[in-house]
Amino acid sequence: MHRPYGVEDMIEHVPMEDKRKSAAALDEARLRQQAIGVKLRQMFDEVVNEPVPDEFLDILRKAEPPAGGR
Repeated sequence: MHRPYGVEDMIEHVPMEDKRKSAAALDEARLRQQAIGVKLRQMFDEVVNEPVPDEFLDILRKAEPPAGGR
């Protein structure tokens, strides 16, 4: 029975030096992705910790239904 040609088959035929380069490129990409994630979390934390503007709170209060009724 013939199995489909997959990634493992392609990697099997790649010279060892190219495999090392590919692994290094993946490691570099992972590190870059982690750095981006850290920076995004820092930026998000800054936004989350900012106070809500009074104008926005007023809009939310006006949109709330009155207490005791709908």
